[in-house]
Amino acid sequence: MGNFNYSGDKFYLNGEEFTVISGAMHYFRIPREYWRDRLTKLKECGFNTVETYTCWNLHEPVEGQFDFSGMLDLPAYIDIANELGLYCILRPGPYICAEWESGGLPAWLLNYKDMNLRCNDPEFINKVENYYNALLPKITDKLITNGGNIIMMQIENEYGSYGNDHEYMQKIADIYIKHNIDCLLFTSDGACNSMLNGGTLPQYLCVANFGSRPDENFAKLEEFRPNQPRMCGEYWCGWFDHWHDMHHTREPEELAGLFKDMLESGASLNFYMFHGGTNFGFMNGANHYEKFEPTITSYDYNALLSEAGDLTPAYFAVRKVIEEYTGKNLPPLTVKNTEKVAYGTVNLTEYVDVFTAAKQLSEPVKSPVCKFMEDIGQYYGYTLYSSTLFGPSEEHDLNFDAVNDRANIYFDGVRKGYIEKSQHEDNIRIPALEKGQKLQIDILNENMGRVNYGPHIMDRKGIKGVRAGLQYHFGWEIFPLPMDNLSSLNYSKEIDKNVSGFYRATFNIDEQPKDTFINPVGFHKGNIFINGFNLGRYYTDAGPQITLFCPAPMLKSGENEIIVFESDYCDEAIVEFTDTPILDKKHEE
Repeated sequence: MGNFNYSGDKFYLNGEEFTVISGAMHYFRIPREYWRDRLTKLKECGFNTVETYTCWNLHEPVEGQFDFSGMLDLPAYIDIANELGLYCILRPGPYICAEWESGGLPAWLLNYKDMNLRCNDPEFINKVENYYNALLPKITDKLITNGGNIIMMQIENEYGSYGNDHEYMQKIADIYIKHNIDCLLFTSDGACNSMLNGGTLPQYLCVANFGSRPDENFAKLEEFRPNQPRMCGEYWCGWFDHWHDMHHTREPEELAGLFKDMLESGASLNFYMFHGGTNFGFMNGANHYEKFEPTITSYDYNALLSEAGDLTPAYFAVRKVIEEYTGKNLPPLTVKNTEKVAYGTVNLTEYVDVFTAAKQLSEPVKSPVCKFMEDIGQYYGYTLYSSTLFGPSEEHDLNFDAVNDRANIYFDGVRKGYIEKSQHEDNIRIPALEKGQKLQIDILNENMGRVNYGPHIMDRKGIKGVRAGLQYHFGWEIFPLPMDNLSSLNYSKEIDKNVSGFYRATFNIDEQPKDTFINPVGFHKGNIFINGFNLGRYYTDAGPQITLFCPAPMLKSGENEIIVFESDYCDEAIVEFTDTPILDKKHEE
């Protein structure tokens, strides 16, 4: 049995002074086959601790149905860290931010329309407790007090950025205590009075999150809570990217210099991120301040390891600082970058348009009005809304009460334009119809990722209120397209590049597969699936990310299947497998 606690401004591990040098790596963003590699790289950089969130929305994708398998096997991840001599900081939310879909909150919570999130609403507390009843027993034996390696657990997450309900915060802590969580509990918030006051509890350690000006931020923390250790709970070594924006980078020397300053001031800290990984599938989050901005698929974050797990210049700069601080040379590195292979160009010769595919993938929900996806039991992916307008009628503007988030509009199977929340809105006119004429209207809507930070986390997706001018149009078929299983699709050799659809091909790998990157050179917007695994979204027209990381474990020796879902239109049905990522497409001023 062990103990980790603090007295005055020092941490103590089993009675000895201890400086926490931690790096964030989220198990759910990394292929399970690479967990040991990434954790070993953390250890060999000189770190002593790994930090991770837990993701409620993946662990409980359907209310009452829990998943801790594969990439979600949190106990196995913690065990590997322990085998490598790493301690663990666990941050179980329930809200995690993390540029993750809805901040980790399950989208099915939106079905409870009278429930308030992240406060002492009894219904929300009940949902949280049900999740913790499944999660916490899996990690209790891994606490340091039980002989394991978990030294700290966080209560909520940056709560002062959202609210000030201390009864809610205490309820989260009480659930921990009920499950015999007796390691060091803490809160983390931005270093300002309102956030620290709103997000902390007086009996628990509080730490500050920041990416620069450590003296200023630590001074604020000490002013608010004197006589406790200095700790930066998230040292932001980079930043995340949005579509239509730039790729964020930071100079390694500046990053390492601030790290050195913090160590020499006696502080502990957690690098956010040591390794960011990937927002696979539809799990990227979004921000919404003045405008709605979804996060890209890559979570490279300018971290010490790249998205593909490669050692960066920052890795070596930080490693050198640790050697200088400890006065000891670290053992020679045994880790290395994985081999990357350019498998070349693949022509996708099979195709099915989205209108045909919708009938193969789902049963329509019939409704007088267009509904948000949550109201038809769908939480991720795309939704196709179909209806017929009958004449006689005059020409009108096509109007919407809400488009969340991106809608492609088709009249009689011809794409007329698109609307993208906060970014683009084509002026689409419904033509005049004579008596006896009709017009088929199809609207393909994409959930581009739910808001993960701030007051807009109740983020419902889909379209509402379709109007011809001022007149609401009723009578719709709604096809949910979560794209979690595409095996029922039937393809043909006839391709219509101007209509959204699924493109398919097979390709062979003769040797043991290696990591690679996929450049959707002939495509504009959509998702790529390899052997049934959703690698994530591409959006070549927006950038900055162009390529998608395809880890070797998603491939196999022999025949492989690739499916590209293109939501807009296709110039040429080809993709290129390359050995180099492109995360920084330049934007015109």
